[in-house]
Amino acid sequence: MNRVVHPIEQESFRRLRARLDTSRFPPLTRAVVERVIHSAADLEYASDLVMDEGELAKAHAALHGGAPVVVDVEMVAAGITRRETVCRLKDAKAGPGLTRSAHAMRLAYEEVGPGALWVIGCAPTALEELLTLDAAPALVIGLPVGFVGAAESKAALRESGLPAVSNVSEKGGSAVAAAALNALLYHPASADEPEEKL
Repeated sequence: MNRVVHPIEQESFRRLRARLDTSRFPPLTRAVVERVIHSAADLEYASDLVMDEGELAKAHAALHGGAPVVVDVEMVAAGITRRETVCRLKDAKAGPGLTRSAHAMRLAYEEVGPGALWVIGCAPTALEELLTLDAAPALVIGLPVGFVGAAESKAALRESGLPAVSNVSEKGGSAVAAAALNALLYHPASADEPEEKL
């Protein structure tokens, strides 16, 4: 089913491309970069984001093949369209040395097992906890925001060798994390599907 793109969104992407040449990026990377920039109106993401096209292609196939999507907070879930997500934050409890967000990652992993796509846009501790699990993710979109632990948790994600979308700076957030996942959702699953016109 093709997504109907509103004229305001089309114009927004036209203006984005007028200000920034994204044609140098391979297709899935370009889709993620543009959608993240669109969500934040922040052109700096073009040089701040870190990802690999081959990893994105595998994640794209997993996503369109029905792999579960886990999010750290309901705000990320609210931004993801056309896909159910797993968020266990309401069930989680903080304990000694464990935040609610970290506990929620444990609960989600118990529910979905390996091979999921993990989308973390709020809590650095959620990303840190995910890195301790044997989650074998299809992709980790690690874009938590904040002055404490955000940049460090994203650096740890990149060092882990897991397939990932991250960024170098402290910025991020629920909207940009959801946007990165949506970019993969909106990209055609096969050559037979028409590409979204923006």
